[in-house]
Amino acid sequence: MVSSPRQPTSNDSSASPRAGARRRTLLWAAGIVLATAALGTAGLGVFAYQTYAQLPDVSAAADYQPKLPLRVFTRDGVLLGEFGEERRNLTPIAEIPQVMKDAVLAIEDQRFYTHDGVDYTGMLRAAVANLGRSRSQGASTITMQVARNMFLSSEKTYARKLREVLLTFKLERALSKDQILEIYMNQIFLGHRAYGFAAASEVYFGRQLKDVTIAQAAMLAGLPKAPSANNPISNPRRARVRQLYIIERMQENGFITAAQAQAAKAEPLPVRSAGDTVAVHGEYVAESVRQQMLAQYGDATYTRGINVYTTLDAADQAAAYAALRRGIMAYERRQVYRGPEAQIALPTAGEAQDDAIEEALDAHPDNGELVSAVVLEADSRRVKAVRSDGERLEITGEGLQPAQSGLAANAAAAVKIRPGSLIRVMRTDKGSWEITQLPEVEGAFVAMDPRDGAVRALVGGFDFGKNQFNHVTQAWRQPGSTFKPFIYSAALEKGLMPATMVDDGPLYFDASVTGSKPWEPKNDNGAFDGPIRLDTALAKSKNLVAIRVLQTVGVPAAQEWVTRFGFEGQRQPASLTMALGAGSVTPMQMASAYAVFANGGYRVQPRLIDKVTDQRGQVLQQETAPALDESARAVPARNAFLMTQLLGEVATRGTAARTRATLQRTDIYGKTGTTNDAVDAWFAGYQPTLAAIAWIGYDQPQNLGAHASGGALAMPVWIDFMRQALKGVPVAPPAVPEGVVRNEGDWSYTEFASTAGPGMAGTEAVPTAQPISGPMGEATQERTEERRSILDLFKR
Repeated sequence: MVSSPRQPTSNDSSASPRAGARRRTLLWAAGIVLATAALGTAGLGVFAYQTYAQLPDVSAAADYQPKLPLRVFTRDGVLLGEFGEERRNLTPIAEIPQVMKDAVLAIEDQRFYTHDGVDYTGMLRAAVANLGRSRSQGASTITMQVARNMFLSSEKTYARKLREVLLTFKLERALSKDQILEIYMNQIFLGHRAYGFAAASEVYFGRQLKDVTIAQAAMLAGLPKAPSANNPISNPRRARVRQLYIIERMQENGFITAAQAQAAKAEPLPVRSAGDTVAVHGEYVAESVRQQMLAQYGDATYTRGINVYTTLDAADQAAAYAALRRGIMAYERRQVYRGPEAQIALPTAGEAQDDAIEEALDAHPDNGELVSAVVLEADSRRVKAVRSDGERLEITGEGLQPAQSGLAANAAAAVKIRPGSLIRVMRTDKGSWEITQLPEVEGAFVAMDPRDGAVRALVGGFDFGKNQFNHVTQAWRQPGSTFKPFIYSAALEKGLMPATMVDDGPLYFDASVTGSKPWEPKNDNGAFDGPIRLDTALAKSKNLVAIRVLQTVGVPAAQEWVTRFGFEGQRQPASLTMALGAGSVTPMQMASAYAVFANGGYRVQPRLIDKVTDQRGQVLQQETAPALDESARAVPARNAFLMTQLLGEVATRGTAARTRATLQRTDIYGKTGTTNDAVDAWFAGYQPTLAAIAWIGYDQPQNLGAHASGGALAMPVWIDFMRQALKGVPVAPPAVPEGVVRNEGDWSYTEFASTAGPGMAGTEAVPTAQPISGPMGEATQERTEERRSILDLFKR
């Protein structure tokens, strides 16, 4: 039996049209989606094509020429300073050590040499890691970072990301992998104005990139992720964490062995402070050079990669910097403690305390050997403090002596050391810690080669960051007794010889002579030696003899004579006070002037620049030393020779006897100087190959203390420097010139060989002021304190 076909019900008849409609809707939707996708793909392709065509020409990157700063070096190539918005040192890829490249590749782009610019595997790995609890990872390759940093803005849009990817492909086609890596390693910002790993190595570790260790390379490689916040100066703890991670990555990638990784993790890494980013401290020199280059090259000074090689010797400069600071700090130890630099509210413990300490120490960074620390505990027997690197210090015993007034129970609030006090500490010679303070006194030191004027060392003050005033070239100070040799030099031409007898007797000038108030000059010790030889008078720095010598020369003649040494005549008083150094000079002038005695009588101009080159090493200018011929003659050779003999007596048996005794050399010559009220302390001296000047004083002139003098403050600095600078330099006695003769041990000009020169002061040959009766003079005792102080300006 054949069944009949099933008849549709009313429900079936309504379902069929609806199902068809749904199918048609789905088909239309699918078509629209496909069409949209096709159009989107086509549109994206068109946009990508148009964007690609509009991308910048990357071929210029093949001749990578970044903005390079002005860099200032010693004559032997040690960096003194750099100027420009960016610290850079362009380093070819062949000169970048493999360990540095390995560290960068391990953390930034381990498949750099195998991918085509976009690391798809790395992108997937980063996505998985970022979704989970693993360390967050980025997906940008080195090529993508180069594209972004060199050619794109910092905006975060899909369009910019597309341009970045397209530029990446374009760079990979235009440049080799090594070229791309070279740009990256020279271009990337690494904190503290350092761009590129060569500059960063110098900034953070003070060494050239070619010398970095695995541990240092790993820390440098950790900087690109967060250069400003996570560098070892700003945040040593975070920098350390990232360094350890990179060392592990280097081992995982086979760049180093397990043993090398373990050694690198254990290696101590002394990091330079924020204010200590050059190999040798020559900030005052660098600034002087900057000003000269700016005057010559304008704004291009900071971008065209100019390298200036100064005449400074790196070892001499380092010795001068250390000697001056040691001398100033030795003086500072004897001063009253002025109290902590700051006081902070110190949380009890934990992260809040760490943050408060870190913020305070960031505001008061270390100053060389003067380390800043925050006090945690303090009493009269012990101070506990913490440094910026987390090191905890305990100061006891002698280390507390300089700050006893701040540890007393009744100390004033401004002086008291207590928890939260920010103090300065420094290492003693025994290796323990001692509380100290930043000095208020200033100083200057300059050394030059008297044969060609080349400045070998120049330190313009205690700390350039604190005081940019260059005391070597800008400080006009009274020279005191260091000026006497130039008056004696003039006297030699008047016939006074080293053996000439001069009266060291009292002097008194009334108002009719001075034109103002009476003047009664005295010797430093207030005593009189009576008749005394000229050389002995200089050795003992006798003020009254110096005045009588100037009387013999004549003030106008002396004013003219000292200009031969480079002094400005108008800055020297037109009175007898010039004999005692009442004029104004700079330490640089003094160095140049003493060089005349050292080189046999020639005037040499101080010279600071040796040569200037561009970034490729092409010489832009070369300075040459002038010849020491008769056109440079300042004083007769025999005058310079006899003055050297006189200054040798000062260094042998006079106020500077400690110089020869300490240095154990017979070719040391010099003169101490201390101005009235011990306001300025000087030592000026030389060895035939090196003339040097040391000065210590306050910017706002004030008394240096009861026992302060040039011999006590400045001379130790000079000796300290010369001890280093003259190592290996043979003793060089001066050659005897024509026109001098030695008779029974006394040098004199040939024409005066049979006598000691003109007669003793007090005869007609040497006019004198009114003598005073009695050992100190009865009139002296009767004069008022005001009269005694008039023009009594200088001591030894």
